[in-house]
Amino acid sequence: MFRSHHLRRSIRSLHRRVDSDNPLIHPRLFCSLSSQPPSSDAELRKYAGYTALLLGCAAATYYSFPFPENAKHKKAQLFRYAPLPDDLHTVTNWSGTHEVQTRNFFQPESLEELEAVVKDCNLKKQKIRPVGSGLSPNGIGLTRAGMVNLGLMDKVLEVDREKKRVRVQAGIRVQQLVDAIKEYGLTLQNFASIREQQIGGIIQVGAHGTGARLPPIDEQVVSMKLVTPAKGTIEISKDKDPTLFYLARCGLGGLGVVAEVTLQCVERQELVEHTFLSNIKDIKKNHKKLLSENKHVKYLHIPYTDAVVVVACNPISKRKGPPKYKPKYTTEEAIQHVQDLYRDSLKKYGGTSADNITPPDDNGPETINGLSFTELREKLLALDPLNTEHVKKINLAEAEFWRKSEGYRVGLSDEILGFDCGGHQWVSETCFPAGTLSKPSMKDLEYIEQLMQLIEKESIPAPAPIEQRWTSCSKSLMSPAYSSAEDDIFSWVGIIMYLPTMDARQRKQIKEEFFHYRHLTQAHLWDHYSAYEHWAKIEVPREGEELKALEERLKKKFPVEEYNRAREELDPNHILSNNMLEKLFPSPHSL
Repeated sequence: MFRSHHLRRSIRSLHRRVDSDNPLIHPRLFCSLSSQPPSSDAELRKYAGYTALLLGCAAATYYSFPFPENAKHKKAQLFRYAPLPDDLHTVTNWSGTHEVQTRNFFQPESLEELEAVVKDCNLKKQKIRPVGSGLSPNGIGLTRAGMVNLGLMDKVLEVDREKKRVRVQAGIRVQQLVDAIKEYGLTLQNFASIREQQIGGIIQVGAHGTGARLPPIDEQVVSMKLVTPAKGTIEISKDKDPTLFYLARCGLGGLGVVAEVTLQCVERQELVEHTFLSNIKDIKKNHKKLLSENKHVKYLHIPYTDAVVVVACNPISKRKGPPKYKPKYTTEEAIQHVQDLYRDSLKKYGGTSADNITPPDDNGPETINGLSFTELREKLLALDPLNTEHVKKINLAEAEFWRKSEGYRVGLSDEILGFDCGGHQWVSETCFPAGTLSKPSMKDLEYIEQLMQLIEKESIPAPAPIEQRWTSCSKSLMSPAYSSAEDDIFSWVGIIMYLPTMDARQRKQIKEEFFHYRHLTQAHLWDHYSAYEHWAKIEVPREGEELKALEERLKKKFPVEEYNRAREELDPNHILSNNMLEKLFPSPHSL
């Protein structure tokens, strides 16, 4: 009853929220990782192409997941020419790295409907894994047995201007929330790189922004309303059941469906963003100052170069106002070197080495000039993504681009905090302690130096950037940045490999090379620096000794027994679980 009822409503909702010029295309399909709208005709053509590839997929999946294309080329063709049965829906995460098909996809529109779904499924022992926007690189919310998505529960319920707090339904997306509270002069304290996450999802996996004085996003949660299979709806906070609150705040969706969240907000303010190119030698000299004197700061390390892009954001000085700065180079001059490399590479490779590169005669100067930097990088990588020498050239071109892009940008905090991460990619991000603000351990920079040495020694075709960010600690027990010491800071380091092609064979090769890259970093760095992967990016081994080693390693950092006891109490039938959770946290129930 719930399934067909909610899928029909999902389809109606899809048509209510579409672009008025095209009632078949969901506008979120045009969202990029930067959360900014397409800035050129080339970007519009790119996302229009992605949309065409998806037309055969189920309408319910369109509504809930802002992924621009399917994971596998052969399956995408199948969807176009042989649509799936009406009751079978394909759900793919944004990067196309994980995909499931299910006949059980629930989308309640109210708390009462959610409670009825959870109660009914618990009686039937029917899996309904909570899934958000499908943005997690590891597909942590996916399972073919069944899912529940709160995309239709996306309202702001209450705004307390005096306390700077907002109560929302958990299905609201970050950008929706930010837009809704602008009129109250409020915004969120920090942001991840993108804004399409549902609030329930972004807190449950321990997502974070950057700023050594600012905690991960789960720390903004004041209270939560959980719909649990065994105990119904419960409300928890640091005052009401604090033990469960600090466990469930970053609960991986395994302790209950997050239905409502009350968040502590801050005043909306203008920031000035300063981007400049440095090097590791100068970074070492100024690292403590950069961390302590900037509200937000991150480093973008470029493999096979000594270049470090520093991006720092701070409130505009009321006394001095925005900085007066005239860029040395125009936007066209900054990107010129990358455009030239692309033209030269097209000549070398003939323009036909990848399925998304058209012949050279269709890539004349006018077309190339319309591509953004991230689009050019993607097209360059698509020509020969695993050729280390080719990747080195691209990285050098990227360093030159950033050198000529130095300068300032002014905007409101909810507009400026974000980053165009590029296209589809495999990602591994680790979190590890880095001392305190008053006394940084410098292990964060040691980690990077050893990582760069490892890349060069092993000739890994590692593209840029390796992004490094910082946060203060979290009191959520399952957060990778958990600490009981108030002044501890943590560094987050992400390595990537892009998936610039839809060719299944080439995507498989990139995946294999990426996991080799990730395994080397794990073997050489993780234990030495007490580094643990971000929950949305951890890739779980299938079985064997590697899986057992991971399970034992997690027990050293996280309260696994306490977490499992809470699962048994709140979800004894494990209907909110999936294969990933059962492997990460095996219990007598799951063995």
